[in-house]
Amino acid sequence: MSEPTVEIVTVDAGSVDRLGFFCYKSKPKSDGYRAKRAWLEQCFDEGLTLKVIYAEGWPRGIIEYAPGEHTWRAVQAHGYTVIHCLWVVGQGKGKGYGSHLLAECEAAARQAGQHGVAVVITLRTWLPGSRLFLRRGYERVDEAPPCFELLVKRFDGAPLPSFPNNWEERAMAFGPGLTIVHSGQCPYNAATARMALETAAQSGTKARMVELADAAQARQQSPSAYGSFALVLDGRLLTYHPVGQKELLEVLAAGPAK
Repeated sequence: MSEPTVEIVTVDAGSVDRLGFFCYKSKPKSDGYRAKRAWLEQCFDEGLTLKVIYAEGWPRGIIEYAPGEHTWRAVQAHGYTVIHCLWVVGQGKGKGYGSHLLAECEAAARQAGQHGVAVVITLRTWLPGSRLFLRRGYERVDEAPPCFELLVKRFDGAPLPSFPNNWEERAMAFGPGLTIVHSGQCPYNAATARMALETAAQSGTKARMVELADAAQARQQSPSAYGSFALVLDGRLLTYHPVGQKELLEVLAAGPAK
């Protein structure tokens, strides 16, 4: 049996309306799709790259990355390329598509004269795991609460990227009540932010939305290394990723994680 035909396509400002951006492709009228589309328009001008891998004409996975100076992850990575997302789904898993996408990113970073490639990972959910990166020569260089690691593949002897060290201070700055910190970086954020606001009202919890306006705000103010989404209750991080209503009610009842 012959190998499937594989193609990696770059989505840019001129092709995004035709190609979409993999996630939410079937929901172009949703708030999440519109938020991601507007976010991309802003970030393409800052060097954001979005690539989709196709096998036999079907999209199988995605990689999204940006220069460290414009990343939406809460990391200090000047001169490095920072991966936001690397995701292969369904029947595409286990066929090397993630390696293909990562190799494309690394080659682009070298060509651009970057010091290396960095990625925020977690063993929990909503971000890549470590296995693929460690196989390709990445090293663990830093940790951040509650469950994040910073992996880096260095091309030269430049200083390593790092996480900030003021996470408690960042969370406390949002004050009392539930604060829903969100951005258009992930199209799932819009629905979860709206649900969180409605759920807080249902549970009698005071709540407000804070939309991150740009990458600098995400890096400097986000209460978690994920950068693009967080729920903060009374100055402590509840969760860094979108959750369902049932889970959120349980979290609100239990209080902030320690």
